Amino acid sequence: MFGKNKILKVENHLGDFLMVVNIFKTLQGEGPFSGEPAIFVRLGGCNLKCSFCDTEFDNFERINLNDIVQKINTEISKDNIKLIVITGGEPLRQPIEKFCGKLLELGFKVQIETNGTIARKLPPEVHIVCSPKITNKKYNISENLIKYADSFKFLLSSEGDYKLVPKLECSKPIYVQPIDSYNQQQNLLNQKYTMKVALKYGYIYSIQQHKILNIE
Repeated sequence: MFGKNKILKVENHLGDFLMVVNIFKTLQGEGPFSGEPAIFVRLGGCNLKCSFCDTEFDNFERINLNDIVQKINTEISKDNIKLIVITGGEPLRQPIEKFCGKLLELGFKVQIETNGTIARKLPPEVHIVCSPKITNKKYNISENLIKYADSFKFLLSSEGDYKLVPKLECSKPIYVQPIDSYNQQQNLLNQKYTMKVALKYGYIYSIQQHKILNIE
């Protein structure tokens, strides 16, 4: 999208349906479950615009929860996949509480990837990975997300706003990941800068494995 997406407001309804971009089987490419087989449920729309975002999430359709679960089971087929990743866009823009509960009842492990600006009361078993974004020269994170997130993933660049070093007063795992600038020379600078930050602050270096493997 590269910052060309529409900014959509938070939706509040019973959560019997969701706006879905696609559902697909892949490997989780980054963060705490990196390398683990997973079913991704990409939800539509975001409440932010990020110039470096390379994900398409404005084309979506309304799907009932039972149909979403059926699509997940179809994707899994005979594979032994236990991880469901709910991402976007911004997944917490939609009321996903009921969906998360249904997945947990079915025995799945559930991970949410959120930008941290919206808080919802999710089941405690849901693993929340918060990847904060910068607005007005600072990271914008809901206080509730700092409290309930299981881990944090910060995107870093050697130049511009995302050179800002993340600092959180919490004992939760913090991942740092170089931004893909789609420029080989700049990417090398981003990688070196991110490594420098990881070494200095004891953060965990994360890379986008799915791009190396050329998978979704």
